[in-house]
Amino acid sequence: MKRGSGLSLHVTVVIAAIAFIYFSTVFVFIDQWFGLWSSPGMLNAVFFTVVAVMCISNYALAIYTDPGRVPSSFVPDVEDPDNIVHEIKRKGGDLRYCQKCSVHKPPRAHHCRICNRCVLRMDHHCVWMNNCVGHANYKIFFIFVMYAVVACIYSLVLLAGSITIDSPKDDQQSEGSYRVVYIISGLILVPLSLALGFFLGWHFYLIFQNKTTIEYQEGVRAMCVAEKGGYVYSHPYDLGAYENLISVLGPNVLCWPFPSIRHIGSGLRFRTALDNKYGGQSRSLCIVSESDSGESNSQDDEVDNPGVKTALSMLKFYKNQEDCVTNH
Repeated sequence: MKRGSGLSLHVTVVIAAIAFIYFSTVFVFIDQWFGLWSSPGMLNAVFFTVVAVMCISNYALAIYTDPGRVPSSFVPDVEDPDNIVHEIKRKGGDLRYCQKCSVHKPPRAHHCRICNRCVLRMDHHCVWMNNCVGHANYKIFFIFVMYAVVACIYSLVLLAGSITIDSPKDDQQSEGSYRVVYIISGLILVPLSLALGFFLGWHFYLIFQNKTTIEYQEGVRAMCVAEKGGYVYSHPYDLGAYENLISVLGPNVLCWPFPSIRHIGSGLRFRTALDNKYGGQSRSLCIVSESDSGESNSQDDEVDNPGVKTALSMLKFYKNQEDCVTNH
């Protein structure tokens, strides 16, 4: 599913930075260290070009891929035996409904006030992509960050090597002409490598927990409430590290480095830790929202946040299962 033009000031800055790093790496660092037309020079140039192409192509896909739109016809089916978990509001027990979009909210969906729409399995709104990161483009976003980290570290190694190791290209004239390029590249690559490396590690952690950024933030608050109330906290969508990993990257390991998303499903329902326990039984598990008023502190979720509601209600479920289980 495609969306409108994603070009913005932030996107332009990212494209300019990628272009500058690429040309500096290939035509300055590699050329100064090995000589661009030597065998090691050409080998490094080809490898770095492949990484750069994967980086920019996944960046473009992440920008122009719709993160997941809630169908206007979507209505949760509480009688569906294959979907035993439903999120409802604490006040009145109604199914979650977005007043701004006039649609029912599937589990893990959030309203983004920047995009002015509900997004399936929303993680966050990224200004550097001018798009939300959600159900349909999360894997694409993740592997873009992965390739960006590889490219930055590789470029840094080539930068350091071209400075510290004598090469046939060394002379005063070339050193002086490229000094500005080295300084600007260092100022870009060092903080960018650190920031993107931390960001990649953070999203690895989220993937292994099967959480979104919003769900993590609200899960922290839910855990504090759990400890005070003597409840046992468990993230409802945590299926185990391996199952969590393949739910995002796909079951085929060979497809992990590529932006294939055929495995992700509709985004209207997700497996939970309770599916194995109650799957196939004629009952539904109603996840009761603990709170349903006021605006979120997150700019990305303006109406109500199902993450903390799901977590808190799961605490109530584990404390007293009979309160949430209804036989049909």
